[in-house]
Amino acid sequence: MKNPHSADTTNPFDFVLFGGTGDLSLRKLLPALYFRHCENQLADDGRIICVARKDLDTDAFRSLISSEVKQHIPEEQFMQNVWDEFVQRVFYLQIDLTTIEGYSDLGNMLAGREDHARVFYLSVAPSLFATICNKVKEAGLISAKSRVALEKPLGRDQETANEINDQLAEAFEESQIFRIDHYLGKETVQNLMALRFGNSLFEPLWRRERISDVQITIAESLGVGTRGGFYDQTGALRDMVQNHLLQLLVIIAMEPPVSVDSDAVRDEKIKVLRALKPLVGQHAVESTVRGQYKAGAYADGAVPGYLDNETVSDDSTTETFVAIRAEIQSWRWAGVPFYLRTGKHMESKLTEIIINFRKVPHSIYETADGFTAPNQLIIRLQPEESIRMRIYVKAWGDDMELQPVHLNLDFNDIFKKRQMIAYERLCIDIINGNQTLFMRRDEVDAAWAWIDPIREAWEKHKVVPKSYTAGTMGPAASNALISKEGLKWYED
Repeated sequence: MKNPHSADTTNPFDFVLFGGTGDLSLRKLLPALYFRHCENQLADDGRIICVARKDLDTDAFRSLISSEVKQHIPEEQFMQNVWDEFVQRVFYLQIDLTTIEGYSDLGNMLAGREDHARVFYLSVAPSLFATICNKVKEAGLISAKSRVALEKPLGRDQETANEINDQLAEAFEESQIFRIDHYLGKETVQNLMALRFGNSLFEPLWRRERISDVQITIAESLGVGTRGGFYDQTGALRDMVQNHLLQLLVIIAMEPPVSVDSDAVRDEKIKVLRALKPLVGQHAVESTVRGQYKAGAYADGAVPGYLDNETVSDDSTTETFVAIRAEIQSWRWAGVPFYLRTGKHMESKLTEIIINFRKVPHSIYETADGFTAPNQLIIRLQPEESIRMRIYVKAWGDDMELQPVHLNLDFNDIFKKRQMIAYERLCIDIINGNQTLFMRRDEVDAAWAWIDPIREAWEKHKVVPKSYTAGTMGPAASNALISKEGLKWYED
């Protein structure tokens, strides 16, 4: 049965999901909405209208998702009676998204519900963003309570991102636009904000005088798979750095906002992006590492290299790995290097942030290994979500010898309730009109303004990706990048 003790219920809504038969809808969005239904958080008068080109009716679509979506819900969390209740919210509409005719059918479904929150969720190719926005406007479907949500990638560079944003602005107000980076919906990212701004313990330490460097890693164990055609035109810099990595960086580096109001938070985030030291020309080449995986092996078998993928060009120079040394030009962070890295087919699936504090000015103790590593704050977002702090204590015995120990906060041990997936929070925030976890237009613009010169420098100086073996943590050059300052990437 559904949980009687739940978060506040949303207002009545119509959630129009364009691309309703697509992978993201079946794997993430519909399961997320099902979980919120289980928690009684969806208003009774809330509908999910899935739109796609497949020739189906509502009954056939409900049958389809009952078999497909169930595969993406853990068995112990699937309740057949609740699912049967949930699918009564779900409707299907076949539409040719490029012509106005189909939108009249959608208008008939929405008629008389203008006072409901109306979400247009664009889980489609970016090339269709402008088309759909123009058509819903032309059909008169945009109400005062409408919102539009769209997935990355938002353009290929600053120019194309601005074109898309200009097209969105022709149909929707900025307050109605929700640009999604699903990392911002993760529980640990929210806890990172709480850790920084809900506790007085860390604030005196959160500055250049106490922190030596920051490392942010998003490692993926999978390769490009069947997405090679798309990925070959994108690469890791556009796919991961421009959004996920930079969003994690700004949360670490931002100043305390005056409130949790969406614009108060995003005002502080944009300041960090604008304070990033530009990486241009030869400086960009020296401060970055571009890599591409070759054939390797994991415990469960061998994997082919990037160029062995039949959907990838034989002579492709697209990067599947990036490492960057970044700096923030502000009083809080001047001189503190931020090391970012991400890649495909790395040793394991891992997202973590390492805050390395400065060493004590003079150590009066010996250590078990003869080397005193710094105190560290280790924030892991996946696979498990935890926060750990590395400190030194005296080892038991007669000698005054120190050894490192970890103070460990494992969310799974402390919070016994099911952890929300990122899209649950994001979908509810879109319905409720809360933009805190979504990127404002000026954020997108500032992120591309920092990324584009790196790409231009690579092209101008003909920087060819360095090979790394699949199943490792990237090319040796990434270790050389960080070792220039006597540092090394954190290893658990």
